[in-house]
Amino acid sequence: MNYPWKTHLEDSPCCPPSPVIEVKNLSLFYKSVCAFKDITLTVNRFCVTGIIGPSGCGKSSFLQAINRLIENISGVKITGDIIVDGISIFDSRVNLVGLRKKIGLIFQEPTPLPLSIYENIALPLKEHHFDNIDDRVREALSDVGLWDEVQDKLHQSALKLSGGQKQRLCIARSIALDPEIILLDEPCSSLDPISTEIIEKLIIKLKSRFTIVIVTHNLAQARRVCDHLCAFWYDFESKSGYLLEEGSSLEIFDSPKSAILEDYIGGIRG
Repeated sequence: MNYPWKTHLEDSPCCPPSPVIEVKNLSLFYKSVCAFKDITLTVNRFCVTGIIGPSGCGKSSFLQAINRLIENISGVKITGDIIVDGISIFDSRVNLVGLRKKIGLIFQEPTPLPLSIYENIALPLKEHHFDNIDDRVREALSDVGLWDEVQDKLHQSALKLSGGQKQRLCIARSIALDPEIILLDEPCSSLDPISTEIIEKLIIKLKSRFTIVIVTHNLAQARRVCDHLCAFWYDFESKSGYLLEEGSSLEIFDSPKSAILEDYIGGIRG
Protein backbone atom coordinates (compact mmCIF):
# COMPACT_ATOMS: atom_id res chain seq x y z
CA MET A 1 0.00 0.00 0.00
CA ASN A 2 1.42 3.38 -1.00
CA TYR A 3 1.30 5.95 1.77
CA PRO A 4 -0.27 9.34 1.00
CA TRP A 5 2.64 11.72 1.56
CA LYS A 6 1.71 15.35 1.16
CA THR A 7 3.14 17.66 -1.50
CA HIS A 8 5.04 20.90 -0.90
CA LEU A 9 3.20 23.78 0.72
CA GLU A 10 3.57 27.23 -0.81
CA ASP A 11 5.25 28.78 2.22
CA SER A 12 7.96 31.39 2.17
CA PRO A 13 11.17 29.90 3.62
CA CYS A 14 10.99 29.92 7.42
CA CYS A 15 8.38 32.67 7.53
CA PRO A 16 6.11 31.89 9.20
CA PRO A 17 7.50 28.67 10.75
CA SER A 18 5.76 25.63 9.32
CA PRO A 19 6.73 22.34 11.01
CA VAL A 20 7.35 19.44 8.64
CA ILE A 21 9.21 17.09 11.02
CA GLU A 22 8.25 16.70 14.68
CA VAL A 23 10.50 14.47 16.77
CA LYS A 24 9.00 13.39 20.07
CA ASN A 25 10.94 11.73 22.91
CA LEU A 26 13.09 9.80 20.44
CA SER A 27 15.69 7.38 21.78
CA LEU A 28 17.85 4.98 19.78
CA PHE A 29 19.72 1.92 21.00
CA TYR A 30 22.31 -0.34 19.39
CA LYS A 31 21.42 -3.41 21.45
CA SER A 32 22.27 -2.24 25.00
CA VAL A 33 24.13 0.91 23.92
CA CYS A 34 22.10 4.13 23.83
CA ALA A 35 23.14 6.36 20.91
CA PHE A 36 20.88 9.21 22.00
CA LYS A 37 18.07 9.65 24.49
CA ASP A 38 14.77 11.50 24.64
CA ILE A 39 15.23 13.88 21.69
CA THR A 40 12.34 16.28 21.08
CA LEU A 41 12.64 18.92 18.36
CA THR A 42 10.91 20.44 15.34
CA VAL A 43 12.19 20.97 11.79
CA ASN A 44 10.51 23.75 9.81
CA ARG A 45 9.63 23.52 6.14
CA PHE A 46 11.93 25.14 3.56
CA CYS A 47 14.61 25.89 6.14
CA VAL A 48 18.11 24.53 6.70
CA THR A 49 18.28 22.91 10.13
CA GLY A 50 21.76 22.06 11.35
CA ILE A 51 22.72 19.32 13.79
CA ILE A 52 25.97 20.23 15.54
CA GLY A 53 27.98 18.77 18.40
CA PRO A 54 31.07 16.65 19.10
CA SER A 55 31.64 13.14 17.76
CA GLY A 56 29.81 10.31 19.45
CA CYS A 57 26.63 12.09 20.50
CA GLY A 58 24.35 10.41 17.94
CA LYS A 59 24.05 13.03 15.20
CA SER A 60 24.42 10.68 12.23
CA SER A 61 22.28 8.02 13.89
CA PHE A 62 19.58 10.62 14.43
CA LEU A 63 19.71 11.64 10.78
CA GLN A 64 19.38 8.04 9.59
CA ALA A 65 16.44 7.51 11.94
CA ILE A 66 14.46 10.19 10.10
CA ASN A 67 14.10 8.02 6.97
CA ARG A 68 14.40 4.75 8.92
CA LEU A 69 17.60 3.70 7.16
CA ILE A 70 19.09 3.05 10.59
CA GLU A 71 16.74 0.08 10.95
CA ASN A 72 18.87 -1.86 8.45
CA ILE A 73 21.43 -2.31 11.24
CA SER A 74 20.91 -5.43 13.33
CA GLY A 75 19.98 -4.82 16.96
CA VAL A 76 18.70 -1.28 16.54
CA LYS A 77 15.75 -0.32 18.73
CA ILE A 78 13.90 3.00 18.53
CA THR A 79 11.41 4.45 20.99
CA GLY A 80 9.45 7.67 20.67
CA ASP A 81 8.08 9.05 17.42
CA ILE A 82 8.96 10.99 14.28
CA ILE A 83 6.03 12.72 12.60
CA VAL A 84 6.30 14.03 9.04
CA ASP A 85 3.44 16.21 7.80
CA GLY A 86 1.30 14.97 10.68
CA ILE A 87 1.95 11.29 9.95
CA SER A 88 4.10 8.96 12.06
CA ILE A 89 6.85 7.39 9.97
CA PHE A 90 6.49 4.29 12.16
CA ASP A 91 2.85 3.79 11.18
CA SER A 92 2.40 0.21 9.96
CA ARG A 93 0.97 1.49 6.68
CA VAL A 94 4.12 3.42 5.75
CA ASN A 95 5.80 2.20 2.58
CA LEU A 96 9.54 2.35 3.28
CA VAL A 97 10.47 2.75 -0.38
CA GLY A 98 8.09 5.69 -0.65
CA LEU A 99 9.37 7.15 2.62
CA ARG A 100 13.00 7.06 1.49
CA LYS A 101 12.05 8.55 -1.86
CA LYS A 102 10.45 11.50 -0.07
CA ILE A 103 13.27 11.81 2.48
CA GLY A 104 16.57 11.63 0.62
CA LEU A 105 19.86 11.01 2.43
CA ILE A 106 23.31 12.14 1.27
CA PHE A 107 26.26 10.54 3.03
CA GLN A 108 29.58 11.96 4.23
CA GLU A 109 31.55 10.20 1.49
CA PRO A 110 30.17 10.63 -2.04
CA THR A 111 28.53 7.37 -3.09
CA PRO A 112 27.96 7.39 -6.86
CA LEU A 113 26.91 4.09 -8.36
CA PRO A 114 29.59 2.34 -10.48
CA LEU A 115 27.64 3.32 -13.58
CA SER A 116 27.61 6.20 -16.03
CA ILE A 117 26.78 9.72 -14.91
CA TYR A 118 23.49 9.43 -16.78
CA GLU A 119 22.53 6.07 -15.25
CA ASN A 120 23.28 7.30 -11.72
CA ILE A 121 20.21 9.49 -12.03
CA ALA A 122 18.20 7.57 -14.62
CA LEU A 123 18.25 4.23 -12.80
CA PRO A 124 16.41 5.41 -9.65
CA LEU A 125 13.96 7.30 -11.87
CA LYS A 126 13.22 4.11 -13.80
CA GLU A 127 12.85 2.12 -10.59
CA HIS A 128 10.25 4.62 -9.37
CA HIS A 129 8.46 4.63 -12.76
CA PHE A 130 9.05 8.27 -13.66
CA ASP A 131 8.38 9.48 -17.20
CA ASN A 132 10.54 11.82 -19.30
CA ILE A 133 13.78 10.36 -17.94
CA ASP A 134 16.12 12.37 -20.18
CA ASP A 135 14.47 15.66 -19.20
CA ARG A 136 14.61 14.80 -15.51
CA VAL A 137 18.28 13.83 -15.71
CA ARG A 138 19.14 17.12 -17.38
CA GLU A 139 17.02 19.11 -14.91
CA ALA A 140 18.61 17.44 -11.87
CA LEU A 141 22.14 17.96 -13.18
CA SER A 142 21.32 21.58 -13.97
CA ASP A 143 19.88 22.12 -10.49
CA VAL A 144 23.21 21.18 -8.90
CA GLY A 145 25.31 23.06 -11.46
CA LEU A 146 26.72 19.94 -13.11
CA TRP A 147 25.06 19.97 -16.52
CA ASP A 148 27.54 22.30 -18.21
CA GLU A 149 30.43 20.29 -16.75
CA VAL A 150 29.24 16.81 -17.79
CA GLN A 151 26.80 17.16 -20.70
CA ASP A 152 29.43 15.87 -23.16
CA LYS A 153 30.36 12.86 -21.02
CA LEU A 154 27.05 11.63 -19.65
CA HIS A 155 27.88 8.04 -20.56
CA GLN A 156 31.29 8.03 -18.91
CA SER A 157 31.75 6.45 -15.50
CA ALA A 158 30.63 8.60 -12.59
CA LEU A 159 33.65 7.29 -10.69
CA LYS A 160 35.90 9.51 -12.84
CA LEU A 161 34.37 12.69 -11.43
CA SER A 162 36.11 14.79 -8.80
CA GLY A 163 35.02 14.48 -5.17
CA GLY A 164 32.93 17.64 -5.31
CA GLN A 165 31.31 16.60 -8.58
CA LYS A 166 30.51 13.16 -7.14
CA GLN A 167 28.79 14.75 -4.15
CA ARG A 168 26.75 17.05 -6.38
CA LEU A 169 25.82 14.02 -8.50
CA CYS A 170 24.56 12.27 -5.36
CA ILE A 171 22.48 15.34 -4.50
CA ALA A 172 21.15 15.42 -8.08
CA ARG A 173 20.22 11.74 -7.82
CA SER A 174 18.20 12.51 -4.70
CA ILE A 175 16.41 15.64 -5.91
CA ALA A 176 15.52 13.98 -9.24
CA LEU A 177 13.06 11.86 -7.24
CA ASP A 178 11.30 15.02 -6.03
CA PRO A 179 11.77 14.53 -2.28
CA GLU A 180 10.22 16.77 0.35
CA ILE A 181 13.21 16.53 2.67
CA ILE A 182 16.95 16.21 2.05
CA LEU A 183 19.20 14.89 4.81
CA LEU A 184 22.91 15.71 4.51
CA ASP A 185 25.42 13.88 6.72
CA GLU A 186 28.57 16.02 6.76
CA PRO A 187 28.44 16.42 2.97
CA CYS A 188 31.60 18.55 2.75
CA SER A 189 33.89 16.79 5.22
CA SER A 190 35.97 15.11 2.49
CA LEU A 191 35.93 18.04 0.04
CA ASP A 192 38.38 20.83 -0.72
CA PRO A 193 37.45 24.46 0.13
CA ILE A 194 36.29 25.34 -3.40
CA SER A 195 34.02 22.27 -3.62
CA THR A 196 32.75 23.01 -0.11
CA GLU A 197 31.78 26.54 -1.13
CA ILE A 198 29.91 25.19 -4.17
CA ILE A 199 27.97 22.71 -2.00
CA GLU A 200 27.14 25.40 0.58
CA LYS A 201 25.78 27.74 -2.09
CA LEU A 202 23.78 24.82 -3.48
CA ILE A 203 22.26 24.11 -0.05
CA ILE A 204 21.14 27.72 0.30
CA LYS A 205 19.65 27.62 -3.20
CA LEU A 206 17.80 24.33 -2.66
CA LYS A 207 16.07 25.37 0.57
CA SER A 208 13.51 27.31 -1.49
CA ARG A 209 12.26 23.92 -2.74
CA PHE A 210 13.21 21.40 -0.08
CA THR A 211 13.42 21.09 3.68
CA ILE A 212 17.07 20.41 4.52
CA VAL A 213 18.65 18.87 7.62
CA ILE A 214 22.45 18.86 7.75
CA VAL A 215 24.87 17.30 10.22
CA THR A 216 28.12 19.25 10.36
CA HIS A 217 31.17 19.50 12.60
CA ASN A 218 32.12 22.73 10.86
CA LEU A 219 30.72 25.52 13.01
CA ALA A 220 31.63 28.18 10.44
CA GLN A 221 29.65 26.22 7.87
CA ALA A 222 26.71 25.94 10.25
CA ARG A 223 26.74 29.70 10.69
CA ARG A 224 26.86 30.24 6.91
CA VAL A 225 24.10 27.89 5.77
CA CYS A 226 21.77 27.07 8.67
CA ASP A 227 18.62 28.91 9.71
CA HIS A 228 18.07 26.81 12.84
CA LEU A 229 20.48 24.76 14.94
CA CYS A 230 20.12 21.78 17.25
CA ALA A 231 23.17 21.20 19.43
CA PHE A 232 23.71 17.60 20.56
CA TRP A 233 25.99 16.65 23.44
CA TYR A 234 27.17 13.50 25.22
CA ASP A 235 26.21 12.65 28.80
CA PHE A 236 28.97 10.57 30.38
CA GLU A 237 26.72 9.46 33.25
CA SER A 238 23.99 7.95 31.07
CA LYS A 239 26.49 7.23 28.26
CA SER A 240 24.18 8.63 25.60
CA GLY A 241 23.72 11.64 23.37
CA TYR A 242 21.06 14.22 24.08
CA LEU A 243 19.74 17.54 22.79
CA LEU A 244 21.63 20.24 24.65
CA GLU A 245 19.99 23.29 23.09
CA GLU A 246 18.18 24.46 19.96
CA GLY A 247 17.34 27.83 18.47
CA SER A 248 17.96 30.08 15.51
CA SER A 249 21.53 30.20 14.25
CA LEU A 250 21.79 33.75 15.56
CA GLU A 251 20.61 32.69 19.03
CA ILE A 252 22.93 29.69 19.21
CA PHE A 253 26.05 31.53 18.08
CA ASP A 254 25.48 34.92 19.68
CA SER A 255 23.65 34.08 22.91
CA PRO A 256 23.81 30.38 23.82
CA LYS A 257 21.98 29.56 27.04
CA SER A 258 24.26 26.70 28.05
CA ALA A 259 27.80 27.24 29.32
CA ILE A 260 28.73 23.94 27.68
CA LEU A 261 27.53 25.18 24.30
CA GLU A 262 29.20 28.55 24.79
CA ASP A 263 32.52 26.79 25.43
CA TYR A 264 32.00 24.49 22.43
CA ILE A 265 31.29 27.37 20.08
CA GLY A 266 34.29 29.22 21.49
CA GLY A 267 36.56 26.24 20.86
CA ILE A 268 37.17 25.55 24.54
CA ARG A 269 35.28 22.22 24.59
CA GLY A 270 34.52 19.51 22.09
